[in-house]
Amino acid sequence: MTGGMEQYGCAVALQTAVSIETAGVMRLYGEWRTLHYPGDSQIYYETEFERDGKHFRLVTAQQEEMGMPAAVSLSHKLIERFRPRYLIMPGIAAGIGAEQIFGDVIAADTVWNYSYGKFVSADEAGIQFGTVGFLPRPTSLYLDKEVERYVRRAAKAPDNEFHVHIGPMACGTAVVSNSEVVEKQVRAQFPLTAGLDMESYGVFYAARHASGLKPEPVVVKSICDFADEGKNHIYQKFASFTSSEFARLLYEKYLPLE
Repeated sequence: MTGGMEQYGCAVALQTAVSIETAGVMRLYGEWRTLHYPGDSQIYYETEFERDGKHFRLVTAQQEEMGMPAAVSLSHKLIERFRPRYLIMPGIAAGIGAEQIFGDVIAADTVWNYSYGKFVSADEAGIQFGTVGFLPRPTSLYLDKEVERYVRRAAKAPDNEFHVHIGPMACGTAVVSNSEVVEKQVRAQFPLTAGLDMESYGVFYAARHASGLKPEPVVVKSICDFADEGKNHIYQKFASFTSSEFARLLYEKYLPLE
């Protein structure tokens, strides 16, 4: 991690993918200012939070659509325009790990792209879906080890109200509501994967490959379904709430800002 907040344009940028996640972020603070920039159709919002008697700038923005390409695009804009120390993505995800319930937080120590690979005939691959085979070529990125220590400290802290699972987040190009896909394409490659989403790898990739001063990316998403045939939207609002609140606990009390 690099030091000194004076290097950065803001302390935290919170990136969301869909409106229910944005609503979870916006409810964290009572007052937001809308930001527009010439030649940029993206709408940004900013506010301040207080920590140890000091005020820190926070910005947020929502992707124009779901998925990794939109995640990379918005992450790049947030980094180039605001130079945040931390680029944090709260929101909703599918849980696929052991002993998980709705609203549990998944803090990604690894993000990996499970959809990267090659479709072939079934007899050419170990992963088979009928007559179609898939040869995986997964790529992975990792949470900074020092940041991970603070995430673990926050997860175990008495003032944390949520159950937090720290583990790999699988990221792919499609919404999954099929347990066969989870078993064959995700768990078969990374058995200890805790969650599944469509943006985390893009956020980490943009942060790791940014020009100039790079933020530390953090993904903390909460479980709203289990990527199976019972998938629905019932717990999305609750998951958006728990993930946003854990993100706030992280940057308001645990992640270094000096």
